Order: sequence, then structure tokens, then C-alpha cells
Amino acid sequence: MKLATLRNGTRDGQLMVVSRDLTRALPVPQVAATLQSVLDDWARLAPRLLDAADELEAGRATGSIPFDPTTVLAPLPRSHHWVDGSAYVNHVELVRKARGAVMPPSFWTDPLVYQGGSDDFIAPTADVAVPSEEYGIDFEAEVAIITDDVPIGTSATQARSHIKLVMLVNDWSLRNLIPLELAKGFGFYQSKPATSFSPVAVTPDELGDAWDGGKACLPLVSHVNGMLFGRPEAGVDMTFDFPRLIEHVTLTRRLGAGAIIGSGTVSNYDRSLGSSCVAERRMLEMVEQGRST
Repeated sequence: MKLATLRNGTRDGQLMVVSRDLTRALPVPQVAATLQSVLDDWARLAPRLLDAADELEAGRATGSIPFDPTTVLAPLPRSHHWVDGSAYVNHVELVRKARGAVMPPSFWTDPLVYQGGSDDFIAPTADVAVPSEEYGIDFEAEVAIITDDVPIGTSATQARSHIKLVMLVNDWSLRNLIPLELAKGFGFYQSKPATSFSPVAVTPDELGDAWDGGKACLPLVSHVNGMLFGRPEAGVDMTFDFPRLIEHVTLTRRLGAGAIIGSGTVSNYDRSLGSSCVAERRMLEMVEQGRST
């Protein structure tokens, strides 16, 4: 099933089920007010949402409305936990190569993650507020998953059953602020503004054979100013799939229901498929031409 959150004047909006063709939506206040409420009680409430989705799909639902992406918030307008990875290590390797830095071998075996701000996500079609273009605005197209409660010490094998929803992410970066922050040795903050999410989150079964239990095997298509920028395959060259990322982040702490985990910038060794961020394209230019445009 597909789920969205209608903007209704409240902070967390109203949960809706959405038709598979993304043309109709059905608010479901009789099931739950918010997606977070469902994630807190997934085993009991998800079947009720599925019933509502089936009614909508069959044309029997009363109270359905046209689905309009401009009227929705992020599927989870805020979350208790948002952690982003860098699962496509070839992307990390490329960035380091362009600046002449050697990549530690551990990057291939130990995932990179950081915890981002989760109290204020950006709606899918909303403008993104950045105080200055001098900060170096860049997009980062990613895939993300949402979990239920995940215990501490969860293995990658066990983690698969905790993946409840899949969605897309635009994890904005302010490239000119990143070096200054990393030089302090204390991680990102100012360089990582609020994150944008897709209009809907979907259960993994909606992806059919394109979901292999740990990653989405589909192209992630990005456009900039109406021009195709890239369509790398999200299921290719993903060094650490989502179960492995869950295993990593639960080594010393549990995840609460509604935790979001991002894949990091989707990137392929096949550069003909384009990139998922401006920085990677510039780095490719540096490696291939000795300069960037």
C-alpha cells in the first residue's frame, strides 16, 4: 500500500492511503490520525490500513479525494530518528580521489552514517529555505526506509522484518560549509539543512520483484531545472544494503518506531547513468579532465 500525509493545519497532518496509480487518496481518521501512530502499533493497525487501501483500489471507498502532491507533507512530517548512511562507497571513493585523498580500507566493511535533524522535514513540493547561495547548495537523491521498533543488537538477517516502508529522499547539502564543519572533527550540522521526502511512502511489496528484501532495484531518476541529471540504479553498487545499515546502527542502541534510514547518494560505477548530486558530477570532471565546470 501507499501512504501519504495530508496537510490539514496541524503539525503532523492527517494520514491517507493512496491508490496505486497515485490518482486518489482516502483520509483514514477512523484508523489513525498520523503515520507515526500506525508505526507505533503496526501489527494491529497496518491490516486496517490495507483494508482501506483495498476499498479505495476497488472504487468502493467513500470520502476519497484526488491525490495532489502539492497538498501533502512529508509522509512523516517529523521523526524521532533520522540517520543517513553512505552506502554507495564508490561515491565516497570518487570524492576522495578527486581531492587526492586515500580511502581507508575500513570504508568498504564498516558503514558511514550520521544522525540528521528530524524535527522539521520539508514537504515534497515545498520550497527549500537556504539563507545564501554562497553556502553551495546541492541535492542528494537517495532511497530511505522506515522501521518499526528495532532492538539493540539486531542482525542484518533479523533486520529485514523491521523494514515497513520505503520512500525517496532529497538530502540537501551545503557544500561550502561542509569542510569548515568537518575540520572541527565533530560532524555535520549547519551544512545539513532540513531534508525533503517523497509524497508517498510505500510498503516494500509495492515494489514487487524490484525489492529484494534489502534494497530497491530500480533507477533513481533526478532532474535539475527540467533537465535529466541522472538515473543510476539504486540496486547496483550498494555496498551496504538497508539490513546491514540497521545492523550497524543498532550495535549500541535500539531504534524507535518511525526511525528513518537513508541510503546516501545513489551512485554507480557506470557513469553513463549520470549522478545523484552535483558534487559527484564535478568530481568526475576533476578526475577525467583535471578541472570542473
